[in-house]
Amino acid sequence: MSTWFNLVIVVQVLSALAIIGLVLLQHGKGADMGAAFGSGASGSLFGATGSSNFMSKSTGIAAAIFFIATLALSYLSTQHNTGVSGGVMDKVSAPVPATGAGAIPTSATPAAAPAAAPAAAPAAAAPTASGAAASIPK
Repeated sequence: MSTWFNLVIVVQVLSALAIIGLVLLQHGKGADMGAAFGSGASGSLFGATGSSNFMSKSTGIAAAIFFIATLALSYLSTQHNTGVSGGVMDKVSAPVPATGAGAIPTSATPAAAPAAAPAAAPAAAAPTASGAAASIPK
């Protein structure tokens, strides 16, 4: 299934590039001043009317291939049955409660006291505002 999907994507990208190239290569009617004086066919590779017919048909064929590839991608993506999933969290298992020394103590006995902590430094006095600054609400 994956091989077909990749093959259809490659066909679709190639047909899209072909459409872009063919549309950019086509000359519109009256595209340059030479076309107004009848010299529009002189630089044409396929003749006066052959160029527009060949390019138009090639663009139509590339567009049809692109359309068919789009329908094929739609069909292939709907046929891939994955079932309803809640996402990556469905694959997570419930945690196992820890027992032994790593468990959270549940009894009222306190754990061993840590080594003596250094005495806390006295808190510095907060600066007090005076004058107009004291009247500003905080």
